[in-house]
Amino acid sequence: MHLPDEPELPPTINVTSLIDVTFSILAFFVLSSLFLSQNLGIPVNLPTATTAQSQAKLRVFLSIQKNGALFLDRQPIAQSQLAIALNRRRQPNQELTVALQADESLPHGRIIEVMDILRQVKGVKLAIATRRK
Repeated sequence: MHLPDEPELPPTINVTSLIDVTFSILAFFVLSSLFLSQNLGIPVNLPTATTAQSQAKLRVFLSIQKNGALFLDRQPIAQSQLAIALNRRRQPNQELTVALQADESLPHGRIIEVMDILRQVKGVKLAIATRRK
């Protein structure tokens, strides 16, 4: 009996199914990470800052659109009702963090008006939302 010295086809590993599984896992992690970062504010064009830091426990989002309209957790709110609404959401003996998302084209005076209201409510901490450069 005569055996050939070299096999006709070199041995190979078929990695097609391995690539399919890898991309499926990658797609799962990408999609699930999108749901981990919830932004409850109204989409506004935020200013950029190189020193921006992410906050772990933001409780309330206050958005100011380009036209000056206020939204508290995606619900429209009048400026006169803002302090009352924040007092209702604040738990006794606990601080409430408000993330202010103001459009970058807003006049500085409008933002200061809203910040002044936030500073008058006891137990409210202010965080200003920005985009990273």
